[in-house]
Amino acid sequence: MKKNIFYIFLAFTFLACAAKKPNKRSRFMKGFSTQYNTLFNAKDALNTEFEERTKSHKDNFYAPYINLLTYEEQPLGSEVGQSPMLNDTAPAPGPAAPGARQAGFGTAGAAMGMDDSNSGKGATILEISEAKALKTIDKYSVERDGVERNNKIFDAYITLMQARIYMGKSLQALDAYNTLAVKMKNDKRMPLAKIYQGLAYAKIEDYFKANQIFADLKAKDLKKDYRKLLSIYYAESLLDSGKKDAAVAELSDAFEVNNNRKMKSRIAFLRGQILSELGKNQQARESFAAAYKYANDFEFEVKSQIEIAKTYNSKDDYSGARKYLEGISKKGTYASRKNEFYYALGLMANNAGKKDEAQEYFRKSLAEEVSDPQIRGLSYYEIGKRYLDDDEYIAAGAYYDSAITVMTYVPTKAVLEEQSAYIKKIAANYYLIKKNDSMLALARMSEPDRIAYFTKYIDELKAKEDAAERQRIRDERSRGFDTGDYSANSIFAGTTNSFEDFGAAAKGFYFSNTNTVSRGSSEFKQIWGTRSLSDNWRYSVKMSTLEESKNAALGIASAADPRRFEPSFYIEKIPKSPAALEQLKKDRDTASLGMGIMYNDFFSNKPLSTKTLYDLVDNRPEEKVMLQALYEIFSMNYESNPAAAARAKQILLNDYPYTAYAEFARNPRNSSFVKSNAEAETAYQNAFALYQSERFDESRELIDRSVVQFKNDALIPKFELLNAFNAGKTAGKEVMILQLEQIALNYEKTPEGEKAKEMLNWLKSDLKVQMTDEKGNVLKQPQQPAPQSQKQNQNAPAAFGTNPVMETKEIIKKNETKLRNADKARQEELRLKEAEAKPVKK
Repeated sequence: MKKNIFYIFLAFTFLACAAKKPNKRSRFMKGFSTQYNTLFNAKDALNTEFEERTKSHKDNFYAPYINLLTYEEQPLGSEVGQSPMLNDTAPAPGPAAPGARQAGFGTAGAAMGMDDSNSGKGATILEISEAKALKTIDKYSVERDGVERNNKIFDAYITLMQARIYMGKSLQALDAYNTLAVKMKNDKRMPLAKIYQGLAYAKIEDYFKANQIFADLKAKDLKKDYRKLLSIYYAESLLDSGKKDAAVAELSDAFEVNNNRKMKSRIAFLRGQILSELGKNQQARESFAAAYKYANDFEFEVKSQIEIAKTYNSKDDYSGARKYLEGISKKGTYASRKNEFYYALGLMANNAGKKDEAQEYFRKSLAEEVSDPQIRGLSYYEIGKRYLDDDEYIAAGAYYDSAITVMTYVPTKAVLEEQSAYIKKIAANYYLIKKNDSMLALARMSEPDRIAYFTKYIDELKAKEDAAERQRIRDERSRGFDTGDYSANSIFAGTTNSFEDFGAAAKGFYFSNTNTVSRGSSEFKQIWGTRSLSDNWRYSVKMSTLEESKNAALGIASAADPRRFEPSFYIEKIPKSPAALEQLKKDRDTASLGMGIMYNDFFSNKPLSTKTLYDLVDNRPEEKVMLQALYEIFSMNYESNPAAAARAKQILLNDYPYTAYAEFARNPRNSSFVKSNAEAETAYQNAFALYQSERFDESRELIDRSVVQFKNDALIPKFELLNAFNAGKTAGKEVMILQLEQIALNYEKTPEGEKAKEMLNWLKSDLKVQMTDEKGNVLKQPQQPAPQSQKQNQNAPAAFGTNPVMETKEIIKKNETKLRNADKARQEELRLKEAEAKPVKK
């Protein structure tokens, strides 16, 4: 025994003497200390963060894509950060809620790109993990010749990278990777580090670099755990970078390599969403069916069935699919989600072209108990959309408002709020047009036709009121004997006490307890939305209210008038004066223009917008409205639908050739085109009116002011050309030529520039002027183009309502004597200059 002790002591002495420097101490001892001290605390902090995020995680099935990985599955493929709950029996995530990739967070842990300072506890835990990882590296690193010898330091770097990525510090995570790649480049676990390197690049949206890293790794022979992690992150990066087809292919690989049922279900669901968006319904349906098959939680099963219904098309067996969905909606726990299945049936009926049947299913969905407020809102939306398609804007707006009230997914809610505001604007225009059209049509009728029209209306009104009175009497007689279950959607359904105090210790009158009233009110709003009491909130009453709103928009009084059965009561209200009728038409045309523009701007419905605006053009509105309608038609269609734009272009060029809108129609791709200002158009019209009234000086002054005020307006060339005509009337031919030359130079490619050149050709051919140099020598004149024939001049396009060539001839005729004297004086001046230039003979 003494001998053995001696040898052991000798060995320890030798080892102690061998450690010459602190950084060359035993790798074994340092690795042992690293694993069971600081690194353990860093991993534990990271796991705590994952568990906290797991508890708060909720899948969002209403964003474009679901999150692939839930928080406890984030570090799949690495022992670092593994959750003990990662297995086939992992608990199901909570119900859907807002927040997904669309909100700016990646699917691999939606909060990885968040600033965790908003959640004090989460940020503190991640900071602890980062600090512990840094301490591990600093205290337990064993570096020799620039190479790290402590294998446990690799885990410290991985923990550091993950903590920084989750904190939104991806650049610092890349710094940690670069250090690791230098010190441990030959470590067999480097592929795992490169996976997180690619993830960090994806988080800073450098998808090219991220996809390059992932593609290089995919070409290598990796461990199975690494391949699982790589396939998920690579698919997400491809999807985020817009490469959807490649993402589908990578998700297919991820589905094969991952054996976890929950993960397979999520992969299949995401793959189905992408395929559905790409219009590949058959493949999407198969993928959603796989998601349903592998789902191990109730929520995923229900949502998968709904998505399967969305991919239905008219070629499928509608009857069989409908029976299947109706059947499973009655089975076991699925019965509690009937409203969702009815919504799915409505979507399927819509896809099959059975619009009326679809509306019945959406209304059934509203009648069932609420399991998902978002589904209830979507049902309201689908009913409202049908009303919108039928031009029932009042009803559409009401159902859109109901959808907004109950929806929980913020992006969809925001879109509907915007559309609801648009619908109200369109509704105002639509019903104004209908009302004014009716008034104008009645004004054009003869007196006998009016009497016949209102007599028929009165007969229908009497029949309607008689039917309503009979129904009222029946309701009075049956009051108290009806057997309807009005509590089907109530919070009190299934209870024996109608006014239960929600668990209060002492039972009492329901409305005397403020807590019960508050909770009951909240429950009511969740089911019905914010609505005022009106006959037990029945839908029939709601529809009658919509009818009253529609009548109010059309100007039809809802209150019964004693004279409502007399034709004269209505005939007296028809406007008869020309001014009133003209104003009705102007208001109607303006509203029609606004509605046509809104169809395209608000709902991107170009065909309906084009049709509405062409109907307005056919109605011959005033010039200002006509030009705007033609411009809108041409600008929205000249690229996508040239055939639809052709007629608008033809009208602009033929009827309004010298307007800014015609200029745009000639060259719509001209980047220098500026749409005319309304004030500039008014100023031009006034200046032209002064020109026609032969108030040339006033016209010129107005033009000079306008050119300064609207210096970038599209009408500036027209102002300049009109000013040249003013000069021709007041200053003579020579000044007009100078101004036309300036216009031809400055606005060479515009219609005004072309017109100026045409005028110059004619004017210069009629005026012979010899040009001299500074010494008086006669310069050789460039050959002038031959004058245009009288026939050509007469056929020249009209400018400002008259022929500018004929106007110029009138100018010359009126000033013939003045011009002749000016020419003689000029010739005499030239002769004197020539005489002075000749050398004097000695």
